[in-house]
Amino acid sequence: MTEKEYFPDGTPIDEWFYEVKLPEISKLGKPYVLTEYGIFDDGKIHTQEIQALIDRAAGNGGGVIVVPKGVYRTGALFFKQGVHLYISKDGVLLGSDDISDYPVCQTRIEGETCAYFPALINADGLDGFTVLGEGTIDGNGLKSWKAFWLRISWNPACTNKDEQRPRLVYLSNCKNVLVAGLRLQNSHFWTNHIYKCTRVKFIGCSIFSPIEPIGAPSTDAVDIDACSEVLIKGCKIAVNDDAVALKGGKGPYADTLPENGANERILIEDCDFGVCHSCLTCGSESIHNKNVLMRRISVDSAFNVLWLKMRPDTPQRYEYITIEKVKGNIENFININPWTQFYDLKDRKEIPLSYAEHITMRDCACNCEVYFNVKPDEKQYRLSDFTFENLKITAKENGFFAAAVKNMTVKNVIVKQIR
Repeated sequence: MTEKEYFPDGTPIDEWFYEVKLPEISKLGKPYVLTEYGIFDDGKIHTQEIQALIDRAAGNGGGVIVVPKGVYRTGALFFKQGVHLYISKDGVLLGSDDISDYPVCQTRIEGETCAYFPALINADGLDGFTVLGEGTIDGNGLKSWKAFWLRISWNPACTNKDEQRPRLVYLSNCKNVLVAGLRLQNSHFWTNHIYKCTRVKFIGCSIFSPIEPIGAPSTDAVDIDACSEVLIKGCKIAVNDDAVALKGGKGPYADTLPENGANERILIEDCDFGVCHSCLTCGSESIHNKNVLMRRISVDSAFNVLWLKMRPDTPQRYEYITIEKVKGNIENFININPWTQFYDLKDRKEIPLSYAEHITMRDCACNCEVYFNVKPDEKQYRLSDFTFENLKITAKENGFFAAAVKNMTVKNVIVKQIR
């Protein structure tokens, strides 16, 4: 029995979060090995054949699609109830770089449900979906990265969606999901996106996208969108955007729309973060995040430990978020500022008021450019009940001022300013 621990508001952490033993492949059902069904490492796109194998396994009561050693190319795949995915050591499931291999469908992207491109791996409404192994799922995104940067040089106002590109993994309306052991890399767009899911675990994954020589734009490692009970444990993350981003909707009436929602009971622990924009981000499309705990994190080079993006066109509440035992090199220890990307107040006359409250950062030792990058803006958002405790910070710029936050508690905080 695990010693009882709690989320920031005092809610007990369920035993489910401590169950991290990975299943044997034999427990996933009948194996369907690609090469045993005429699907080979031959450089051809095998979308139809692999999808037919998924459908066959589902029709036979379930099983596991096994990617053996080699490189197997495919477009969008749609998994069904009872069918899992296993990538063997030295096996690679390689995504097509032709957008026509990802047929447009209704999906969720950037805070709205709309017609857009699916991911390489898609699952909707599944209970008990497992994706694991020692191999790699590679999005093969270089072509779309180049096209994105070319497009933005021609039209700086273009959006992320203007360059047609798929995500790597998209899970919607699922529960009891496990993604474990894999290398997930080179996504065209967001790497892992989970929407309206509950009880999802990412365990021991390596999630990567490059920052050079061609940066992989908007390749967040894990986007959590209106989900509850999510565990990210023992992962190595280095991406050209956020490591973990909490989403859930955007727009002046986003909190009234049924397709949007809160993220609750999120645990991120024992991870190593390389280059990323932020270890934990709330936004840029997010309405309510509660009971988020990030702990025991090593950071090599991040722009922010905690980044709260405050949208002036969206009502937001970020509450009961605790960051503890983070060590490493960061540009901003905490960053709270207005975020106006693709700002649209629509027909609403007044800016909706947002809140960030019960934010705790403790037991951290970090080297920073800026310790406290917080801009108060009472007309747009209210900051209250922050606790900074047992911090050892080295920073070129301190920036701290208690008046930015109502009820700011500071205990045993040492900030050594360097020039």
